[in-house]
Amino acid sequence: MKSALYYGVKNIEIADLPDYECGDDAVILKNIYSSICGTDVAVYNHGLGLGHRINIGGEFGHETVCRISAVGKNVTDFKVGNRVYPYPLLITGDKSRAGTIGGFSEYIYCPCPEWEKSLYHVDESITDKCAALIEPFTVGCRAARRSIPQKNEKAVVFGAGTIGIAAAISLKYFGCSQVVICDYSDFRLNICKELGFEVYNNKNDADLDGLKSITGETRGINGTAIDCDIWIDAAGADSILTAYENLGKFNSRMVLVAVGTNKREIDILGLTFGQKSITGSGGYTPDDVHDVMEIMKSGKWNIEKLITDEYSLDELSAAIERASDVDNALNVVISFE
Repeated sequence: MKSALYYGVKNIEIADLPDYECGDDAVILKNIYSSICGTDVAVYNHGLGLGHRINIGGEFGHETVCRISAVGKNVTDFKVGNRVYPYPLLITGDKSRAGTIGGFSEYIYCPCPEWEKSLYHVDESITDKCAALIEPFTVGCRAARRSIPQKNEKAVVFGAGTIGIAAAISLKYFGCSQVVICDYSDFRLNICKELGFEVYNNKNDADLDGLKSITGETRGINGTAIDCDIWIDAAGADSILTAYENLGKFNSRMVLVAVGTNKREIDILGLTFGQKSITGSGGYTPDDVHDVMEIMKSGKWNIEKLITDEYSLDELSAAIERASDVDNALNVVISFE
């Protein structure tokens, strides 16, 4: 089988590896589409230590939709041809490989197939390309859930990548009445607008005056504040946390889902007297998988619109370079068909 192996900064080899032999209790999955994650882009451009534990010379990729191509003789609950979403934490039997399950290989070996745990059925109403985004959407859904959204609340999401847009869609799904997406890329914001969201380019507006004109103003610990109950940081810029400390209203909540490595000082006194909270969000749970499936089945949002480019496995390096171009691309997928 063909498999992409990681060898460092901008160094990927498409290798021919031995085909898997299916064990009696296992299944083998054939990838249909795999999506390029922001952590894949980060380690490709900057090296290890920026996200998932990718190893030199190892497989990587974890956002994928598959079909079962082989079934062990003791396996009765799965059939060849079943279309499935592999849950990265459990699919390989090794939780340390959650980010390196072989999404950029032709096949994935699953020694422990179990419905609603390592594998999830993908409904026929969800297209293959849309299903390739289940994994990043569960991360965004988890971030939205961690904000404890209430009906008719207002929210702002910083970062118009796949996870940020997934968080925005999930906030609407959970009942928020207004969700604004902020980013520096007009290309990505235009896609968000086509999905029905209010958008704002905050590149040259540290005080977020333009955002205030969309959500309105109210009071906060430092005086005038943005009338927004929920802030989601899916971008990872230090300026977003600073803006929340200065402009977050009383009783607002912030969730950090962007992968960042900087240590920051936090205004604890401001959080305390402002009744504000900052929460981290990483990974996801089965509840998030189920909610994402329902969001995709609903057809309310044209999620495939997030996919701007498609490449073959042999073109993986070019695909990651394309995914790095935030002014001209959003989600980039690898096709194995």
